[in-house]
Amino acid sequence: MRSPDNALEVDQLTRVFDVSAPWLNRVIDRKPKRYLRAVQDVTFTVQKGKCLALVGESGCGKSTVARLVTGLYDPSEGAIVFAPAEKGANRGKPLEAQMIFQDPHASLNPRWRVGNIIAEPIEVFGLRDGRQAIDARVAELLRTVGLSPDDANRFPHEFSGGQRQRISIARALASEPEFLVCDEPTSALDVSVQAQILNLMRRLQDELGLTYLFISHNLAVVRHMADRIAVMYLGRIVEEAETEALFANPQHPYTRLLLQTIPDVAAPNRDRALMGGEPPSPLDPPKGCAFHPRCPIATELCTKVAPEVRNRDGGGKIACHLAPL
Repeated sequence: MRSPDNALEVDQLTRVFDVSAPWLNRVIDRKPKRYLRAVQDVTFTVQKGKCLALVGESGCGKSTVARLVTGLYDPSEGAIVFAPAEKGANRGKPLEAQMIFQDPHASLNPRWRVGNIIAEPIEVFGLRDGRQAIDARVAELLRTVGLSPDDANRFPHEFSGGQRQRISIARALASEPEFLVCDEPTSALDVSVQAQILNLMRRLQDELGLTYLFISHNLAVVRHMADRIAVMYLGRIVEEAETEALFANPQHPYTRLLLQTIPDVAAPNRDRALMGGEPPSPLDPPKGCAFHPRCPIATELCTKVAPEVRNRDGGGKIACHLAPL
């Protein structure tokens, strides 16, 4: 899997959480420990200068992958390998990943002025010498994300949600990273503001040569952002393909279910058969293919044997017994 074209290579990544009740409760109730496999054997690569999107319903493990990649969680198994940085103070060292969080209101310190929030990474990494140079860099970053240098003196609560997310992006760029992990960066914003933030991120990717790992549950959003999409279900990747190939010819039944949720004003298709059911609990996943209780084409094999991820013609991947290669 190692390639000089890849910014990130993730191999057989697994994360297990201990969700057991306190020891005394377990002794009284005579219950064993309980473990949650939030991510199971996830493998993918992100090419330099490209955007890979991880999509799926809430609870599928995509945000856990984001936190594993940025080092907020340690993996239980598997490997995460970044390519060497090609520019900046970290040249030759492993790429530094910065994260843009889902809720800009919760991720910005309400007691700090915006200038201090953005300046902190610059000071910690020693990227500029002297107060004047640091302030000039903060002003430059604010202009880059479409804000005024004068906004450095204001507090986060004085801004709208979209403006706060621009501040979050400026803070992420302050350490001069080449790789950004975007954990549903627009889901807390109004639709019109979402488009502005997505266009900003596309522009920054082109101008700065950034690489994105983009986390979302919204396929309409990732179609605008991603070069490649990996679909997750209950902690595993079930399908991966180039963006337009996945939209044109989805192979996994779960991918088709997600695509059906995208509104289409021109062809609403109100008479289509709805695929019901809720995702099973990750604490008690079904045997075999995890999607088989909701799958309209499941066979007896699907209820007994978990499908392996197989390579498909055209560079895609699929984890389904019934999908053609």
